Amino acid sequence: MPRGAARSSGSSGEDILHFNAVRVRVNGEGNLKLKLVSLDNLRSQQLEDIPMSNAPGMIPTVLSNFIEQRCALQGGTISINDYFKINRIVIFSKFFASSFPQ
Repeated sequence: MPRGAARSSGSSGEDILHFNAVRVRVNGEGNLKLKLVSLDNLRSQQLEDIPMSNAPGMIPTVLSNFIEQRCALQGGTISINDYFKINRIVIFSKFFASSFPQ
């Protein structure tokens, strides 16, 4: 599979991962609200809001502390006139454990 594809060589296991940061390239207006969500929506962590502009000039890194096997990233706004366009999402994770304690 080519480099940069959605499935990398290390994503096929079911290890416990520590999701420690999210980097989002976003243009828009308002505040982008991000949330990490576990499998079956059992646990979640609200991340720091990202203030958006049409020419931000940087890609902010938002720190997190979320430990799960898998996670999904939810993003959105709450104001009616806010909008956003996401060009790139990078979720940083690190191996934490091979299984949950018995």
